[in-house]
Amino acid sequence: MKEFFELLKKFDLKGIFINPTQNGFLQFFRYLFVGGIATIVDWGVLFLLTDFAHIYHLVSAIIAFIAGLITNFFLSKLLVFKANEARVNAVMEFISYAIIGVIGLGITELIMYLFTNCWNVHYMISKVIATVIVLIWNYLARKLIVYKH
Repeated sequence: MKEFFELLKKFDLKGIFINPTQNGFLQFFRYLFVGGIATIVDWGVLFLLTDFAHIYHLVSAIIAFIAGLITNFFLSKLLVFKANEARVNAVMEFISYAIIGVIGLGITELIMYLFTNCWNVHYMISKVIATVIVLIWNYLARKLIVYKH
């Protein structure tokens, strides 16, 4: 955490966002930043497809999740786990990402179904709850499975 605050104090954006790092706190900060961008894509696509294209919210959630997952994958490779990329086989990385993503999608669909269809919670609130849980799942799974060292 100390390294992050030193970089922030120097306003070293390259150090905060770009330079390879093994610092877990800095990686998690970057992951939250990348996740924020991916979440905006995910929620935006969900809202547009559901409210404007009138697609059933669980179908919209699948499409939106995939859009967010693709955004997250590429930004994570660029910013978060860059220091480890030489150690990771690209094919295995993609397969691992896909498996973790499918599990995350299953978690999302289950939560959205339960909260929205069973308990009448607005689909966007269900999505927020699912996003928090899947964010934790994705980070831990990717860190411990895909990018372990």
